[in-house]
Amino acid sequence: MIGRIIFALLVVAFLVLQYKLWFDKASVPRAHTLEKELADLKSKNEAVKRQNAVLDADVKDLEKAGEAIEERARSELGMVKKGEVLIQVKEPPAQPASATPDSQKK
Repeated sequence: MIGRIIFALLVVAFLVLQYKLWFDKASVPRAHTLEKELADLKSKNEAVKRQNAVLDADVKDLEKAGEAIEERARSELGMVKKGEVLIQVKEPPAQPASATPDSQKK
């Protein structure tokens, strides 16, 4: 009689554990689902990291291009920033080739 009660308790314990293993919040199928979701999120994260790297490179290129554009505007158009003073030095006009001292002696 005691043997049957112990056997029945073991069977009930086994069934409860099986229920928890397959149908509870922390079940095996749920763990597989979470692992798949984690893998999907990691791949999406890597894709976003690659996009961020591309965008970061674009920003750096645009910053450098902005500096190059500013330098060109300064040299060719005389652009100045607030608080800066522009000083232009004009060189004397070049003498024509016919006005050289060698051609005047002849």
